[in-house]
Amino acid sequence: MPYAVSADGARLAFEVSGDGPVDLLELSTAGPSLSIDSTDEQPLWRRYEERLAAIGRLIRYDARGVGLSDPYDRATPITPELLRDDALAVLDAAGVDRAYLVATMPGAWAAVSLAATWPERVRGLVLIHAVARAFAAPDYPIGVPEEDWREALRQIDTGQTDRDDVALVARSKVDDAEFRLWWQRAGQRGASPGMARRRFAAMADLDTRALLPTVTAPTLVLHRRDNPFIPVAAARYLAAHIPGAVLVELDGVDHVPWLGDADAIVDEIEEFITGTRQTAAAHRVLAAVVFTDIVDSTAHASRVGDAAWRRTLDDHDGLVARNARVFGGRLVKTTGDGALVTFDAPGNAVRFALAVGRGATGIGVSVRAGVHVGEIEVRGDDVGGLAVHLAARVAAVAGADEVLVTRTVKDLTIGAPFTYADRGVHRLKGVPDEWPLLAVTAAG
Repeated sequence: MPYAVSADGARLAFEVSGDGPVDLLELSTAGPSLSIDSTDEQPLWRRYEERLAAIGRLIRYDARGVGLSDPYDRATPITPELLRDDALAVLDAAGVDRAYLVATMPGAWAAVSLAATWPERVRGLVLIHAVARAFAAPDYPIGVPEEDWREALRQIDTGQTDRDDVALVARSKVDDAEFRLWWQRAGQRGASPGMARRRFAAMADLDTRALLPTVTAPTLVLHRRDNPFIPVAAARYLAAHIPGAVLVELDGVDHVPWLGDADAIVDEIEEFITGTRQTAAAHRVLAAVVFTDIVDSTAHASRVGDAAWRRTLDDHDGLVARNARVFGGRLVKTTGDGALVTFDAPGNAVRFALAVGRGATGIGVSVRAGVHVGEIEVRGDDVGGLAVHLAARVAAVAGADEVLVTRTVKDLTIGAPFTYADRGVHRLKGVPDEWPLLAVTAAG
């Protein structure tokens, strides 16, 4: 990964993707402590970046104190000017004279400072879930109250925080255990506790309100109305104080722009930059799809009672999440008494289904599973398409403790340590044609 060198010698890791006619510099669109090096681990984040790179050449970088970039020097105060100079260094290293700046808090402070003081380097400004100032002041009541900020710092210092970051910035993922684990791991890798604390503490002194009236670049302000982290009033303030700024308020609850309806955000950016809006086609990928289902779940729940059944479902969801992680799958969702998981490799999909079946006996239930390989449509956090529907129908045909697969799966796992047994040809509800199905077990 290449490095830019800022005015004081700090090295900043950056990357360039896409080859469009304009340049986009992205500033902090994942979270204050998430490194760009973690993007490929999160499919929704990766798809968001791919859509931006389709608009123009996309430049991304790790801010100081994050990921692969140098930490902050303890003697150097964190100011909008310092953040601006780092962004300028990245533009210079990437050979970019003028760029569109796409920024989310805390990158918005750098973007506003750069647009106000170096207008010749900025084609346009896109502010997503941004603020001019984070904390409340007598003339800025919409910020975070000082006592809340001090309490948050106290909890960080004592290590006894009760703040739920996922609930604040990724509300739609609050019940997604797999996402929570990834978010925690990525954040811990992205910044040390001391560096994360320093970045958070510095927000109290970052204030670009005086710069807003001097911004001359065309500006688009985007904000989801129900963002629990940054109130929409902050976006309205920005739009009211930047000359000619356009405010677009969107539906949604996530501060992180690549969660929820990310296409709506990219569509607005695309129209702002290019003047046209392409209808975002569903992102189609080849995947192995697994549906699992607890057999006779209603009867089991009636026998054991609500409280015991809730514990069983929790154990089941944990079993699915752990094995999805082990075999490299993406847990799309749980379905109450089942789950939908996708994989890049069909062999891993089969291994996952067999492992869940074995593990289910330990929590007192039987699980059946269906596996198919085909093109799926990625729609935000969800997936769809005939391949998904077909895998669900295959699972419905399976018996207790059985994993059924289509012949496509068998053909793509030749040489894998599996044994297949013919289960005949089936007409699957809502699916055209007849489908040969096979039961799969681990060889030996």
